[in-house]
Amino acid sequence: MLTQQRKQHLLDTLHRDGRLIAKELSQALEVSEDTIRRDLREMAKEGLLLRVHGGALPASPAMADFSVREHLVPEEKIAIGRAAAQLVQPGQVVFIDGGTTCLQLVHHLPADLSATVVTHSPSIAMALVDHPQIEVIMLGGRLFRHSLVGVGAATLEAIGRVNADLYFMGVCSVHPSAGLSTGDYEEAVVKRALCHAAAETIVLATSEKLNTASPYQVVELAHASAIVALASTPQALLQPYEAQGLTLYLA
Repeated sequence: MLTQQRKQHLLDTLHRDGRLIAKELSQALEVSEDTIRRDLREMAKEGLLLRVHGGALPASPAMADFSVREHLVPEEKIAIGRAAAQLVQPGQVVFIDGGTTCLQLVHHLPADLSATVVTHSPSIAMALVDHPQIEVIMLGGRLFRHSLVGVGAATLEAIGRVNADLYFMGVCSVHPSAGLSTGDYEEAVVKRALCHAAAETIVLATSEKLNTASPYQVVELAHASAIVALASTPQALLQPYEAQGLTLYLA
């Protein structure tokens, strides 16, 4: 089997099974594990997968810059944002993450909602200007331009002074075993702190994020309470999350 044929076989297997195990592949294709590992390294450099110990997991297309992500599955983000907005109750203190799906959540909040939104995203804060009864608290920090959010020590210190009812988390990847992950180490640390400072964490997950993994884990799935996903998502894709006790809100 030629190298390109072998790599296509790896991609097909990854799409079908949701993971690759180097030892099993070397036996099935009758090549060395070193050959498989080299293929995986090269494919990881191309952004086709994420290497993990012993094999690989699907990579998330959601690791692109904010301007690119704005155009990824916009209809899904609108539907998920609308469904998530209905979960906010009057009087609550709510963390809202940065990101394009969370921005849709804000766009669908009732104009007369009385609540407090705490965010490290300038985009989220600006989108709430026309909600006169929502108190907006901005967390400080260094601007991470990729996601347009604050990160760093100042952000973490500010988070530590808030006890929120809900945290609406946006991540690059959601995976049954790899948990919730993202593409930047500092951003993962901030998301983890937000999760720990909220009574409940609700993950907003468009279809391209499900069953994928990114380099830096935020938390294991057990730290989340619920996932908001599309009703059209195949049940086989959602079942592993439901089996781990997460509530599924389907948009």
